[in-house]
Amino acid sequence: MPTPTVAKHGIVATTHPLAAKVGLDVLQSGGNAIDAAIAANAAIGLMEPMSCGIGGDLFALVYTQNRNRTRSGSEGRHNLSFPNGGQLYGLNASGRSPKKLSLDIFKQKALTEIPNTGPLSWSVPGCVDGWRVLLEKFGTRSLGDLLEPSIEYAFSGFPVPTTIANIWQNNVEMLKATPDAAATYLPGGAAPKDGDTFHNPNLGQTYRLLANEGPDVFYKGNIAKRIVEFSKHNGGYFSLEDFSTHTSTWVDPVSANYRGYDVFEIPPPGQGISVLQMLNLLEGYNLSSLGPNSPDWWHLFIEAKKLAYADRAQFYADPDFVKVPTDWLISKAYANTRRKLINMKRAAENVPCGAPNTSDTIYLTVVDKDRNCVSLIQSNYRSFGSGLVPADLGFALQNRGTLFALDPEHPNVFAPGKRPFHTIIPAFVMKNDEPFFCFGVMGGDMQPQGQVQVLVNMIDFQMNIHDAGAAPRMMHEGSATPTGLPAKGSGAISAEKQIPQSILDNLRARGHNISHGGVNNGGYQGILIDHKSQTLQGASETRRDGKALGY
Repeated sequence: MPTPTVAKHGIVATTHPLAAKVGLDVLQSGGNAIDAAIAANAAIGLMEPMSCGIGGDLFALVYTQNRNRTRSGSEGRHNLSFPNGGQLYGLNASGRSPKKLSLDIFKQKALTEIPNTGPLSWSVPGCVDGWRVLLEKFGTRSLGDLLEPSIEYAFSGFPVPTTIANIWQNNVEMLKATPDAAATYLPGGAAPKDGDTFHNPNLGQTYRLLANEGPDVFYKGNIAKRIVEFSKHNGGYFSLEDFSTHTSTWVDPVSANYRGYDVFEIPPPGQGISVLQMLNLLEGYNLSSLGPNSPDWWHLFIEAKKLAYADRAQFYADPDFVKVPTDWLISKAYANTRRKLINMKRAAENVPCGAPNTSDTIYLTVVDKDRNCVSLIQSNYRSFGSGLVPADLGFALQNRGTLFALDPEHPNVFAPGKRPFHTIIPAFVMKNDEPFFCFGVMGGDMQPQGQVQVLVNMIDFQMNIHDAGAAPRMMHEGSATPTGLPAKGSGAISAEKQIPQSILDNLRARGHNISHGGVNNGGYQGILIDHKSQTLQGASETRRDGKALGY
């Protein structure tokens, strides 16, 4: 049975072993956690291209100790300070919609929802600017140095592991649909198989441009021009202005205390606060007395999820365009009123939102010898994003724009230059004002559900950080999303096969539509800081190819 990776100085945990090794090499050569996270992120963008890359967005939570100097930047100084001198920063490095695209254009095309693929699903990729601002504020290495290992792998090749190969195989038809995508990701007309060596010299050249000219080449230089030209020839609405005016945003992390643990998330337009809403609801029950194999625990989890996601569908949107009642949604008082809607004997149907008074993804985490911590998540949204690869740049453009609503009355309605609702959410936990746990769970709507299950497994059921992620999961599907459309599906619940049939039978008797089946569990990585022993514990998702490596 696998156990957590234990190390004294530093750990890198991510979805690809070679990417984890790239990050670990940075730590061992004197770089800090931020340097290592960016190097590992660049490597995963090459090695797990369906899930992430420089055509996608990035969110991060960064904890630094006061003895480690940070460089203030023009992007802002948002942070939370703690009595020990530590500071926690939140970064929203997501992109905005094209300014030349409008709601009227969607109406003219008679669309009631934005397509999952193609140019109408594009928003400006924020990843590279996210790297820039992280390095400017916290980094000790140049972007060129951090990209060098990935450039070498892009040209010399790397072996494709099992899970990534399987996902690649499942996307062959979409990649075949356009010549550029096929040329980049289907060498010889086929997706690489488990153990095959894959090369992406086009991405190597793009990384080399970034290394030599810096992030401006992506937003104001040659790369931006090539993306906009590609857009022009493929029915897109990107302009050079969309790229040259792009900015990342430092934000104040938000939190809720769950049984003495302060759980931090990035505020909307992401879905992180749904984790806090679910934890607030669950805190009213003695879960530890129930245990992980109790039907009552799973019933409570599912019902809490329904309540939080009803609010998610109605209120989560870009706060630059609408007022999001975040403080009220994550308050204990609001949870107390919503908890009254949970019936222990019966599954709720048609759950309403409250009335407040005012994907394919990769996750990685790094903690270094000074206990700087990075919780970073990066994504294209769907596998290979929009399915379109701009010319010979070697990466897919994300389809994050598909998560806008087209209902003009909805807070998340499409508007030019607006950020869409986002599913990717890094998490960070403090205990007694000390950094305790960096973690994340991947997989679209599964991310908040997975985070709550991991935390309850650790805090209530006393599992170690490996077992907390490896324990069998459930996923409730069919909730409405902030697209203004009704929920798809029938509220079905997928339970992993390790969950006993007796639990499923009990839940069915309460009205749940539940069965054993595949769970979009994404993946999980986590690093726990043990202050007593002065060591680190790392874990990586057993359902995926990842590793937690330390020294």
